[in-house]
Amino acid sequence: MAAMARREFLKSAAAGAVAVGLLGTDTLELRANPLGLPIGCQTWPVRDGIAKDFTGTIKQLAAAGFQNIELCSPVGYDDSGFGGLAKYKGSELRKMLNDWGVSCVSSHFSMEELRKDQAGRIAWAKDLGLTQMLVASLGGPKNPIMDDVHRAADEYNKMGEKAAAAGIQQGLHNEGFEESSVNGERTYDILFKLLDPSLVKFQFQVSTIAEGFDAAEYFTKYPGRFISMHVQGWDAATRKIKPVGQDSLDWKKIFTAAKTGGIKNYFVEMNFDFMKASVPYLRSLQV
Repeated sequence: MAAMARREFLKSAAAGAVAVGLLGTDTLELRANPLGLPIGCQTWPVRDGIAKDFTGTIKQLAAAGFQNIELCSPVGYDDSGFGGLAKYKGSELRKMLNDWGVSCVSSHFSMEELRKDQAGRIAWAKDLGLTQMLVASLGGPKNPIMDDVHRAADEYNKMGEKAAAAGIQQGLHNEGFEESSVNGERTYDILFKLLDPSLVKFQFQVSTIAEGFDAAEYFTKYPGRFISMHVQGWDAATRKIKPVGQDSLDWKKIFTAAKTGGIKNYFVEMNFDFMKASVPYLRSLQV
């Protein structure tokens, strides 16, 4: 996605064909994934592949073991590799993804496209079969004052209300504006007070551990307020992104806390090689 913090963490996806996972399908079906949820991935890291070969890229993700994907809107992310998807109707995309063996219930949208035509974007989401619409950030100033946070929250509550009326859950990621502070308090924490829990859920970016945002801590602190998370492995010693299970994070603790947080799905989000390398660990993780 387009948030600057993510650009610092993530690199373009590797190209080329990949082999199917290390274990046979029959064996994998007997294994319980964390929380009993399908292993998902965000498609932002493979945006270049999606721009060049959408079919091949999604099949590549499925072969790597991902059963659920999160897209980025072809309108809000038209200049980031997703614009070509605009030629398909939502229902056409839905059928294609189903035929390739992956589900899609969530996508990221830009605040700008929702401001311009939220009704139209909701209609596209419904056609695709989405139940969740996320934004990477509310996009406030780098150094906000409290009025800025209130304005952003008021606007997003109204968007959440319109989405809820259509049976869609609106959600908020935590990068950029959300990582700022006002009067010594994180903007992110202030937003938990201002955003209506019946209208807006949160999506946690695990790599914000680099900025002191601890996933398990937040899931426990705000029970039931989350809907999903973006998963990155993180090595505390080197302060670098690593494949899940090859890092220093306590994933059993994170996924256990995710139950309290209300997590309904999770999406691995790193360069393709790291995402693929994370699958065997996630397949074996019991929570």
